[in-house]
Amino acid sequence: MTQTDPGQDVPVGGGPTARWLDELGLAYVFLTRLPWPRSIADTRPLMAASWAFPLVGALVGLISGVAFALADAVGLPGGAAAMIALVAAALVTGALHEDGLADLADGFGGGRDAEAKRRIMRDSRIGTYGVLALVLAVGLKAACLAAMDADSAVLALIATHAVARGVVPALTRALPFAAGDGVGRGAGKPGRDGALWAAGIALALAVFVLPAGIGIAAALAAAAAAGLVGALARRQIGGVTGDVLGAAEQAAEAAALAAVAAYLAL
Repeated sequence: MTQTDPGQDVPVGGGPTARWLDELGLAYVFLTRLPWPRSIADTRPLMAASWAFPLVGALVGLISGVAFALADAVGLPGGAAAMIALVAAALVTGALHEDGLADLADGFGGGRDAEAKRRIMRDSRIGTYGVLALVLAVGLKAACLAAMDADSAVLALIATHAVARGVVPALTRALPFAAGDGVGRGAGKPGRDGALWAAGIALALAVFVLPAGIGIAAALAAAAAAGLVGALARRQIGGVTGDVLGAAEQAAEAAALAAVAAYLAL
């Protein structure tokens, strides 16, 4: 495995190694706000643990799905259960990816050039474009979940959270960094093994928890949505940042849920 200063564009691997438990913990403590039961000795950049992203995503999806099922069990309508599930996911992750989506929307919508867009994205305040992006993303996901029964919603949430995080390493590997610092660059760039492991585990999880055709559709939708966000970021600011990766995860999650809902409606 190649190790590197995270400030350089040299791949940091990302496939599972003998230190797999620390790698899992590294992904877990960054992608969630849940406690990890042991200290993590691994000081490598985040993308060294990219293989574990979909596993953490599946856990987030499971917690969100349980919230949906409990809301459904007490008689709440589908729309309310969907919103409770989305709130649960946001609490577990600290709204990490939602923050990236809002920042990207504000920057791309309000900046006149690449530097202005990046400057707005670094601003912690949220603007009109950011609010609108969050409303649309949450609304789309809630509408898709509300159309499902509880069992389908639980499985869909596990699969879509897994595939949405599973595509992030490939996007990080495919595009240059747009800034010389920040969370995105500090996370490092995964090697081909890390991107492939993350994508493969994500697809396997989706096909395992959903009927194969639906799982594949969800994975393809997630990859397409993340790719579109990446292409837009390359054009707008020259590459990826942490906010771009967060927005890509949200787009992938929404697209995967929409694919599942559409497939179930056939």
